[in-house]
Amino acid sequence: MKSFNVYNIFNIEIKKALGSTLWDNEGIQYLDLYGGHAVISVGHSHPDYVSVITNQLKNIGFYSNSVKIGIQDELAEKLGRISGYPDYNLFLCNSGAEANENAFKLASFQNGRKKIISFQSSFHGRTSLAVAATDNLNIVAPINENENIVFLPLNDLEALENELDSSVCAVIIEGIQGVGGVNIPTIDFLKKIESLCKETGAVLILDEVQSGYGRTGKFFAHQYAGIKPDIISVAKGMGNGFPIGGILISPKFEAKKEMLGTTFGGNYLACAAAISVLDIIEKENLMENSLKQGDYLIERLKQFPNLKEVRGQGLMIGVELYESCSSFRNKLLSEHRIFTGASSNKNTLRILPSLAIQKIEIDMFLEAFKSVETGFIPSNFDNTKSGFIPPTQF
Repeated sequence: MKSFNVYNIFNIEIKKALGSTLWDNEGIQYLDLYGGHAVISVGHSHPDYVSVITNQLKNIGFYSNSVKIGIQDELAEKLGRISGYPDYNLFLCNSGAEANENAFKLASFQNGRKKIISFQSSFHGRTSLAVAATDNLNIVAPINENENIVFLPLNDLEALENELDSSVCAVIIEGIQGVGGVNIPTIDFLKKIESLCKETGAVLILDEVQSGYGRTGKFFAHQYAGIKPDIISVAKGMGNGFPIGGILISPKFEAKKEMLGTTFGGNYLACAAAISVLDIIEKENLMENSLKQGDYLIERLKQFPNLKEVRGQGLMIGVELYESCSSFRNKLLSEHRIFTGASSNKNTLRILPSLAIQKIEIDMFLEAFKSVETGFIPSNFDNTKSGFIPPTQF
């Protein structure tokens, strides 16, 4: 048997990681400015994170939700306090797509409706209804097609007002569009969605799977707009690589037995990983670091003359070129050993490092970026001053 060949991959096999540094099977080291789609929130192999998961596994790794799992309550309390949503409830699952599936289901249970408003260039997952609400026909199979979903232009107030009425079950919007190319909803647009949802009884779902967990400098990107969604979906940075997702649910929703469910969601190991992530974010002030380092990186990138646009908040950054970024990204990797990300906007490079990234590592990236942009490597460019851990420790 062979693996089902569905991924576009680099011919690099990573064997070890620490902080923002990766090593391949030949001991070559790389700087990780992508974190595996924004998953690595507190850094690879953080010692506290490793210790917490190891100690949990020594006791128990898994049992189903047919027994009381107290660590779920610990996670819910901590997440509510740090995120600013202490009065919301938490349902745990395994991924962002699953979180959004449960959000849609809960919304429909609440108001008995079917119609969903999503937005152009959106991405909400690859499962049944989540992929139907994703604006990418290439990943929507015929069985996923759903006539109840409408895609509107992002930040188009008129289109929103014309479509959002009492027939709408839910509006789903990303705090910042990630896969779409780091497109940011305006504050006015988010406020209008919130007010119209309240008027019509539609449920507002904020997909913070990629833009949440401190990545933008606030815990959730939508908090810059001062709104409170009905449901917030989370995953990616929640477990720093351990599969976990969830939805934060407004207290106006009443839980009923078996309306939602999962086998693996909320297991002991996943909750231990998620608690450790929150503890590290809090202890190491990583939201503040995300904002500080992100502001610095965005400001420096905007000084490059040959870029079309730099978009972002905190450490969720899109760099749009005037042509496809594929060769640019490949040169960063092959010539400078730096991982970055692509997007459905073929001209946009995505930068999504760990929230613990340091200025010295950002400066290394900026030097490499300058080298690729100008077509030469500066004579004084010195990898040994990058902040990398010496290869002798591999």
